Amino acid sequence: MEIPQPRPNRRGGYVIVLVALFVVSLLAGGYLGYTIYKQDHAALLSEIGTLQVQIDAFGEQLKNQSQVVLGNISLTELYKNLKSSVVMIRGYIIQTSIFGQQISEIQGSGFVYNFTGRMVVITNFHVVDGASGISVTFMNGNAYSATVLGSDRYADLAVVEVNAPEEEFKPLPIVSSSLTLKVGDPVIAIGNPFGLTGTMTVGVVSQMGRTITEETTGGYSIANIIQFDAPINPGNSGGPLLNNKGQVVGVTTAIVQDSQGLGFAIPSSTILREIAWLINTGSYTRHSWLGVSGTDMNYDIAQAMSINKTYGWLIIEVFSGSPAQAAGLRGGTRQVQIGGNTITVDGDVIIAMNGTRIINGDALSAYLEEYTFPDQTLILTVIRNGAQIDIALTLGTRPPP
Repeated sequence: MEIPQPRPNRRGGYVIVLVALFVVSLLAGGYLGYTIYKQDHAALLSEIGTLQVQIDAFGEQLKNQSQVVLGNISLTELYKNLKSSVVMIRGYIIQTSIFGQQISEIQGSGFVYNFTGRMVVITNFHVVDGASGISVTFMNGNAYSATVLGSDRYADLAVVEVNAPEEEFKPLPIVSSSLTLKVGDPVIAIGNPFGLTGTMTVGVVSQMGRTITEETTGGYSIANIIQFDAPINPGNSGGPLLNNKGQVVGVTTAIVQDSQGLGFAIPSSTILREIAWLINTGSYTRHSWLGVSGTDMNYDIAQAMSINKTYGWLIIEVFSGSPAQAAGLRGGTRQVQIGGNTITVDGDVIIAMNGTRIINGDALSAYLEEYTFPDQTLILTVIRNGAQIDIALTLGTRPPP
């Protein structure tokens, strides 16, 4: 009788093979994952090392920035030396209506100046315009009553006298911006934005010789303005704009909305020209006047007028009874469409004053403000009907707004 042999257990063999394959796969996957992790870890450590080097370099750059940009004195030392010279100015505007009296508070900045032994505070006209109950607060918190000695709305300047003891005053030196300041120079603004006393910002001069118009000027432009990129905000108005030596080169006066920190300052050359008048007479009445309105020339306007001068300032209107009318200057006579705008053309185009090239309205306003006075005779070089001629003009005094 044949005894049956047991069949091999193939299922058990399959299980062993599968387990072995699983173990091998697990080991291989683990090894591969470890290898990838090791490589990624090494790469990450390398990136961290590179980033740390960059951070260290940037930190060193920040540490030395004030030395590199501002010379031999650090921003910290400069601020320490200047902060006590900057003050906060407060006052009240009282308006009467059918609803009774409404009182609003004004606030701005200013700085101390020594005018031939007399301590005064310089600020903007628009900071103190129409204000009563004016007070000046020094950096140490001491506050005193103050009065306006003199002001000039056309230059947005005012001089304030403070009823304070002598030891409170730490005057700042003023140097002429027209002689010392250039585009690209570092500048420092110190003021009280939003009531935050003694705030310091740093930037560079981005342009000079600008013109701006403020509500208080009655439509007239403020000439020879310094444009800079140090961030300023409401409350900075009237504070000093300083160079890297701590000398005043301007008075911060305005910001352009949505301009990412673009600011403007009245040049110190204007302060130096007017300060004696403001203190001794209470006003400044030496702004010369042409009596015209116009616009900057450009290529399209030149083409419309069939002339070969693409620079200068086109006269659109000559005011009745003005020096320009007396000299025979001519305004525009024909309207054209240029770039979607209506421009009155064919008027005289001013291209020079006393031989100085005038490229646009900014240059014209700056020249009149810095180099001329009422009753002075100018030689204007103009383009009329395609020809270049010279016209003598005696300047007048700017009328009130």
